[in-house]
Amino acid sequence: MKALVTGAAGFIGSHLSATLLDRGATVVGIDCFTDYYPRGIKEKNLEENTLREGFRFAETRIQDADLPALLEGVTHVFHLAAQAGVRKSWGRDFRTYTDNNIDATQHLLEACVGVPLERFVYASSSSVYGDNASIPMREDALPRPVSPYGVTKLSAEQLGYLYHVNFKVPATAVRYFTVYGPRQRPDMAFHKFIKAAIKNDAIALYGDGEQTRDFTFVSDAVAATIAAGERGVPGRAYNVGGGSRVSMNEVIRIIEAVAGHPLKVHREETQKGDMRDTYADTSLARKDLGFEPKVPLTEGIQAEYRWLTSSLALLESAGR
Repeated sequence: MKALVTGAAGFIGSHLSATLLDRGATVVGIDCFTDYYPRGIKEKNLEENTLREGFRFAETRIQDADLPALLEGVTHVFHLAAQAGVRKSWGRDFRTYTDNNIDATQHLLEACVGVPLERFVYASSSSVYGDNASIPMREDALPRPVSPYGVTKLSAEQLGYLYHVNFKVPATAVRYFTVYGPRQRPDMAFHKFIKAAIKNDAIALYGDGEQTRDFTFVSDAVAATIAAGERGVPGRAYNVGGGSRVSMNEVIRIIEAVAGHPLKVHREETQKGDMRDTYADTSLARKDLGFEPKVPLTEGIQAEYRWLTSSLALLESAGR
């Protein structure tokens, strides 16, 4: 396999690149280092991969890249590059999301027309569902996102579908449900909560804490993504969830148990665009991809806690 991984300096993209290299693949990684969080943190994500044989990296926006050259000899495209974050996607920031999530995807898909790819895998999100889908969420539910971010992820996913239907680009999508683990973005809840537990700082909890999420450990998300590249049916989207629906209040109790002390919790109003509940029906991914999540939530939180404990000083230095 020769893989092009977009967003290779990101949380999931850096793990995916490493796993592909472990499996003997050649990887071309690209990333444009958007300023959503500090560049130094993304550079740390890249460090190990850049030292490995078989990995080549290009710093570029997809829209500015020499895509024919980057795609030469590539058998698989894993498109993870995106502007992340629900809460920042409102107002004038929406243009950043349309540029990085929709326009960039269209450029990449257009460049893939006529390229003999085995698969084009797009990293989508549970945010496409919104609050009206039945629980557990199935891929055939009517998507009605409740955030601008979710709208852009759904739009890019649909672009993949139409390039498959019209131009035979073998595009499939994986809809991630709240991925966590080592290297998690600093704006995400587990990172914030664990960092606060380590430093004995206060955390902000939005709403009543009874909102639920299907949390997915990063190695499970990566395994599903690679399986989609090997066995995913073009034109289909697959839910990728961790297999447990847990409230944020329960997450706090688990982190308190791991840390060995209570967290200081400040309750704040629910944020616009935040979904109330997510829970993935992963039966289609099990059937087509052989996907089965392996990392239970408590074990995954322990792994992220160990990583953040050992990395916090370096991350704070890189984030300056």
